[in-house]
Amino acid sequence: MTIHLRKIEPTDLPFLYLWENETNVWKDGDTHNPLSQQDLRNYIASTTGDIYQDGQLRLIIESETKDPVGCIDLYDLDIRNRKAGIGIYIAKHSREQCYGKMALQQLEEYAFHFLNLRTLYAFTHVQNTPCNQLFQSTHFQSIATLPYWTLEGNATLWIKNNPNIL
Repeated sequence: MTIHLRKIEPTDLPFLYLWENETNVWKDGDTHNPLSQQDLRNYIASTTGDIYQDGQLRLIIESETKDPVGCIDLYDLDIRNRKAGIGIYIAKHSREQCYGKMALQQLEEYAFHFLNLRTLYAFTHVQNTPCNQLFQSTHFQSIATLPYWTLEGNATLWIKNNPNIL
């Protein structure tokens, strides 16, 4: 099984609309309200796909059959300190099929070897077992539990440093 990461396209609107409005995962990100199709159209039209210009990069995760199965983000780019956050979403019907692990490994390769970032980090809810297992399986280190990080409770801070820089 292989995956491909690619830039967002206007044809991704139906998928993004479903994914962004899946209310049971809002607690795992910073979503506070539903997004309209127009909100997402505007986002797709305004993003350049250039992390240095936008400060973030959202990529669609495609299965080997070219079906969108989720998205993965680099966000909060800090150029001076060469670090960025990671966010990942896998569609309900595609979970537990290793798409998240493959996408995270590809994004890490891009971030460390092409962008030459020093550190990647992610926040997960302590109760989000699948996500915590994902970061652990890709050798991120759990370095802190952040009490009351969100309304839903504690979060784990995961980091991974670029082995070619340290």
